[in-house]
Parts: sequence; C-alpha cells; structure tokens
Amino acid sequence: MFAVIYSFSVKPGQTSKFIEAWEELTRLIYTHEGSLGSRLHKTNASEFMAYAQWPDKKTWQESGKKLPDEADKWRNAMRLACDSIETRFELPVVSDFLKKETF
Repeated sequence: MFAVIYSFSVKPGQTSKFIEAWEELTRLIYTHEGSLGSRLHKTNASEFMAYAQWPDKKTWQESGKKLPDEADKWRNAMRLACDSIETRFELPVVSDFLKKETF
C-alpha cells in the first residue's frame, strides 16, 4: 500500500468551493483510477491537508489517464480556489491500523 499527503492553501472566501471541488475530484479519482480513497483535514482557517491511499506507487503515478472529462471542471475549480497545492510526502505504508469503526 502507498500513501500521499497533499497540502492546500485556500484563498479567502473560497473554502466551500475548494471543499466541493476536492470532494468531486476525489470521488472521480476513486471511481476511475484505482485509488483507495482520501481524507481531507483542516489545519487552520485557510490551510488543508489530504491523505490519499493507493494500492501501490505505480497506480498513483499512472493515475489521471482514465478520468472522465468532468474531472477537468473540478480540477480547475480546485486550482482557482487555492493559492497553492503541493504534494508533501510520498509514503510506502509499513503498518496499517487505520479503521472505520472501533473494536
């Protein structure tokens, strides 16, 4: 398994547009590119971080080729809402205890 961490600096007044675009684009990536999903975290008023999980690094590196045309709309909306978007870390998963439910 492979994980990628992204950071986003969102322009003032653009938070809701950014979140909508991130959610829609992430949904398409999950549906069409083999992603294992992603989580978006807010670090302060204008900064967000996302954690995306993939089966392996190769699947992540080759992603983007199978997306429908609709993805361009959401990708552009996300870029317009942000001052910066950065891939912070590319991480092979060593051990995984992340669950959706408690024991």
